Amino acid sequence: MKSSLLENSIREYLVVVFRRKSVIIITLITVMITVALGLELKTPVYKSRVKMLISARKETASPYYKDLTGGYQSTQMSLTQSEIVYSYAVLERVVRVLKFYECSPGYEENFCSPIKSWVIKLKHMWSTMSKRSKQNSQSPEEKREYAFAMAVASIRECLDISPIRDTDLFTITASDFDPKVAALIANVTSRSYVIFDLEQQFAELQFQYGDKHPRVIQLKSGIDELTKNLSGALLSSIEALGPASVKIIEQAHVPFEPVGSSKIVTVAIAFVMSLFLGIMLAFGFEYIDQTFKSSQDIEAFLNLPVLGTIPKMRKKDTVFLPDIKQTNAYVLAYHNLSDQIFLLIRENKLKSLLITATSPWEGSTAIVANICSYLSEKAGHKVFVIDANLRAPALHKIFGISGNPGLSDILEGKVSLPKAAQHIDKNLTILPAGETSLNPAILLHSEKVVDVIKDAKESSEVVIVDYADLKNIKDIAVLSSHVDGVILVVNEGQTRRHVIKALINPLEQRKSNIIGVILNNRTFAIPKILYRWL
Repeated sequence: MKSSLLENSIREYLVVVFRRKSVIIITLITVMITVALGLELKTPVYKSRVKMLISARKETASPYYKDLTGGYQSTQMSLTQSEIVYSYAVLERVVRVLKFYECSPGYEENFCSPIKSWVIKLKHMWSTMSKRSKQNSQSPEEKREYAFAMAVASIRECLDISPIRDTDLFTITASDFDPKVAALIANVTSRSYVIFDLEQQFAELQFQYGDKHPRVIQLKSGIDELTKNLSGALLSSIEALGPASVKIIEQAHVPFEPVGSSKIVTVAIAFVMSLFLGIMLAFGFEYIDQTFKSSQDIEAFLNLPVLGTIPKMRKKDTVFLPDIKQTNAYVLAYHNLSDQIFLLIRENKLKSLLITATSPWEGSTAIVANICSYLSEKAGHKVFVIDANLRAPALHKIFGISGNPGLSDILEGKVSLPKAAQHIDKNLTILPAGETSLNPAILLHSEKVVDVIKDAKESSEVVIVDYADLKNIKDIAVLSSHVDGVILVVNEGQTRRHVIKALINPLEQRKSNIIGVILNNRTFAIPKILYRWL
C-alpha cells in the first residue's frame, strides 16, 4: 500500500515536471546565459599577500606610534596600522617606483574577454566625453598631478589590510588582473611601509643625537638598503630590513590561480540552482493554474463522470477521421468514447444529446463529427446531427456538404426538415446550421426547435445537437431543456475550472441532465519509457 502511494506521488511530481518542462527549460537557459555573461564580464583577479609582524622594539617613540605604547594587542593598533599603510606617504612611493601613473585607462583590456573589453571601451568613451571640457582647462602639470593622484587612489582600492586575530600579525593583500603585478604591489607596499616606519625613527633620532650618532647612521643605512630593493623582487634575507617596529616575515609570491571558484564549478553550481529554481517555478505555475489537467481534476471539481478522453492531435492527424477502421490512439479514443456514450444512452433510455463547450474553439464540433461518424458507420446506429451553432457554423465544412438550407431556414419557416436535412449515408443525417440575418437567440428560443428535435427522434436512434458556446447562457439553457442529456467538452490546460462551473450553474438550476464530460486535447507528459518504472 505504501509502495503504491509512493509510486503515485512520484508519478504526480513527474507529470508536473514534464508538463511544465518549458518553464524549467526557459529558466535553465536564462540563468545559464546570465551566468555565462557574468563570467564573460568578470575579469579574473589574482591576490597576493605579505605577512607582517608588529614588533614592540622601536628605536624611539615616534608621534606616529604614541597611541600604541600601551601594547600592540588593542583594536586601535590594528586600525592604526591600516591607516598608515593606506596613507599617501606610503602609497605615493609605491606609485612612483612602479610608475603606475603611466598606466593607460584600458589596462584591464589586456586580461578580460572581448565582451568586457567592449564594455570598458564604451565606458571609457563616455567618461572621456564627460571630462573633456575639464581636462582641456588643465595645464600639463595639473594633468600629471591628477594622474598621480588617481594612481594612488587605484592602489589604495586594490589593497586590503587584515589583522590576524589574537596575534601580533597582520597581512597586506594586493589584488590585480596580472598575478605578477599583484605580488609586486604587495611586496613594494610592505617595504614602503617599513621604510616609512624607519624614516619616523630616523627623524626623531637625528633630531636628538645628530647625523653622526651610530644609531642614526644605522637607520640611514637600513633605509638606503631597503630603498634599493623597492623593485619588488624577492629579498634573499628579510632580516636585513633594519630595526623597524614592523617586520616582514613572509613575502608575497606570484599566485597561480585567480580568486573565487573556477568557471567549471561556477557553471555546475549555476546549473543545479537554475534547475532547482525551474522546478520550483514549475510547481508554482501548476499551483496557480486553474485549468483542468486530468480526468481526476474534472471528477473532483465538477462531480461529473468523465466519459472519455481525446488525445491532443499530432501534426499528421486530421480533425475528422473519415477512415474509422484505423487503429491509432486517436481513432481508438473516439471508438471508446462513442461506445461509452451509446451505452449511457441505452441504459438511461436517452434519445437526444446536447454536446457543448465553453466556446467554438474548444473542439466540440470535431468531437460531434467523429462520434456520429463512428456510431453510424462502425456501430450501425441511425444518427441525426443538428448543428445549432447559428453564429459560427462549422459542421457542414467538416463533412464537405452545403451549409444551406439549414436549421435557421426551418426556424424561419422557409423550408421543412426533410428538405433541409442531408443524408451522408443510410445511417447518418446532418442538419446544417444554415445562414440567417436574424438574431440567432430569437430563433433558438422558438418553439419550432422542439419540433425539429422531436421529428429527428422519430427518424433515428440518436439525435446529437451541437452547440459550442456555453457563454450564451440563455441559448444553452433553452436547448438543454429540449434534450434528454447534456455532455460537456473540456480542454486540458485551457478550460478554467471556475469559468465552466459558473457557466453550468444555470443548467443545474434548470435541472438539466448533465450526464458527463469529455476531456479533449489530453496530453501524456511523462515519456513512455518512464512508465515502465512507475
